[in-house]
Amino acid sequence: MRQNVLDCDTVLLDDENSALVIIDQTKLPGCIEMLSLTGLEETWEAIRLLKVRGAPAIGVAAAIGVYLAVKGAETGSMEEFKKEFQRAKGYLASSRPTALNLFWALDRMEAVVLHNMEQKVYQVKALLRQEALRIRQEDIEVCRSIGEHGLALVKPGSGLLTHCNAGKLAAIKYGTATAPMYLGMERGYGFRIYVDETRPLLQGARLTAFELQEAGMDVTLICDNMAGMVMKKGLVDAVFVGCDRVASNGDTANKIGTSVVAAVAKYYGIPFYVCAPTATIDMSLQSGEEIPIEERGADEITEMWYEKRMAPEGVKAYNPCFDVTDHGLIDGIITEFGVARAPYKESLGRIFDSKTRNQ
Repeated sequence: MRQNVLDCDTVLLDDENSALVIIDQTKLPGCIEMLSLTGLEETWEAIRLLKVRGAPAIGVAAAIGVYLAVKGAETGSMEEFKKEFQRAKGYLASSRPTALNLFWALDRMEAVVLHNMEQKVYQVKALLRQEALRIRQEDIEVCRSIGEHGLALVKPGSGLLTHCNAGKLAAIKYGTATAPMYLGMERGYGFRIYVDETRPLLQGARLTAFELQEAGMDVTLICDNMAGMVMKKGLVDAVFVGCDRVASNGDTANKIGTSVVAAVAKYYGIPFYVCAPTATIDMSLQSGEEIPIEERGADEITEMWYEKRMAPEGVKAYNPCFDVTDHGLIDGIITEFGVARAPYKESLGRIFDSKTRNQ
């Protein structure tokens, strides 16, 4: 019997074998392959090469990865242990520049070390393990809460469109943008889901369409340039997307092409929602202009998915991984603490106040 991807853990700690276990997302949907990563370099490469991807999953993988990197440290000196930890942290932080969860998770892990310098090394190792597992469990709870808030914004039978993969494969469970879809399925809402293929790496086609079909949802895959057509035909009632970083004014960085979807949705009067755990919100940034945008190799456009090269040799290629959606195109930013609406500096500030009260 064929394995269902929903039965597999996206990111898991195998402490007995000192391994970070992930689904190799570069092999999907053709092959469900689990990887056991036992070295820091393997974890860095898995993040960089998108074997594990999606802001929440990257954060969890980094937390587990940095714990494993120092689990075997033989020093009894906390100062030496701190230096070793910070070397591992800095290395993992260099894997991808845009997703805030990567840095947020590594900072949380570092805080465990810095706040427990009076403890024995073996005690701090145990605390790091606990924190990594706490980050993983929190992701499940956060995504479910986002799903509840998102579900309240739509009606049974709605047509929903999403871009890229902000699903279970990008998190531990539920995903962010897909959380309302999963909860809606549990409650018989009968959503019709339209999935952009998401050029150039096809995360929508390879991952979102795959996992939602595996869940038994009504899924229709479309090319990115078909979104306007399905909106014009009245097939889409709301758009849900994920994000990798949000500035304090509500500008949002997400997979390349998201801003185009937002602009078309605005034209047709369709609400456009960004699903954003507070871990992805960077209140230190004044606008999206300050969000670093990762650029990737030209081969992802010119030849990666083709038996033969499909672009002329020597042609220039521009391949930004993300774009920034202006806050004016966003109808709401859905967090685990509720839905922020414009003006976002004020509403996101209130959400962080609520988060502080709940900690």
